Amino acid sequence: MQTLSEIRELLERAGHPPKKALGQNFLTDHNMIRKLVDDAEIQSGDRVLEVGPGTGALSVELLDRGVHLVACELDNALAQLLRETLGEQHPDRFTLIEGDCLAGKRALNPEIIEAMGTEPFKLVANLPYSAATPLMLALMTQHPNCTGLFVTIQHEVVQRFNAHSSTKAFGTISVIAQQLGSVGTIAKLPPGCFWPQPGVASAMMRWTRNPDRPADPQWWTAFAEITQQLFQSRRKQLAGVVNKLAKQPIDWPEGVKPTDRIDALPPDRVEALCRAIDAVH
Repeated sequence: MQTLSEIRELLERAGHPPKKALGQNFLTDHNMIRKLVDDAEIQSGDRVLEVGPGTGALSVELLDRGVHLVACELDNALAQLLRETLGEQHPDRFTLIEGDCLAGKRALNPEIIEAMGTEPFKLVANLPYSAATPLMLALMTQHPNCTGLFVTIQHEVVQRFNAHSSTKAFGTISVIAQQLGSVGTIAKLPPGCFWPQPGVASAMMRWTRNPDRPADPQWWTAFAEITQQLFQSRRKQLAGVVNKLAKQPIDWPEGVKPTDRIDALPPDRVEALCRAIDAVH
């Protein structure tokens, strides 16, 4: 596993210091890296996606456990570094994709989709904060073969995944995550676990897919879009908001009233309302 001095040397070799614009805060705490991988219950031969591998500190631990790793790196210099190190050391189990993990705001990079194929995989990553939420939303809704997310992200995002109705943090990502799987906190990370130290609190989170929910990317994508539109008017009564979205009367689901607000509904009632709206689109 890479030490801080090795990470510094690798960055010097790449020709630049950490880039704040790309959210490059490298996780250097070896115990926490092992904790994240242990929680993901990685087995030899598993397929794993890592976004934002940086110098490869987490990648090394994953590869040491025998996984087939697809890593997506936006930074050109670090991508070249990874080719020269992990690419040469593990030519049969390490695939590098250079570029953005997203194609637009809501879709995964097609190169990632092709590399992951149709087999089950997990996301295990110290995520760049700017890409975290849209990436995880796309994986949850559009890629049913992604069975779990095991990530280091802003503590605020973990709170949103876990949020209950009638709270400020409750929103689209809360509803989608809880309707499609289960959410848990692995650990809270102090700034000293990273170099350079981030200016926000961080945490490790797990999300595991509920295998009993139907694999229907078209519906779950529509569900996310309708939910997002509803939450744009979270302080308004549902009657007016739904009328604008549906264009015609809906069959109001059990437990949902026109006088309710969207942020007061539990996730299962939000889904029921979205299905009613979708039925008259």
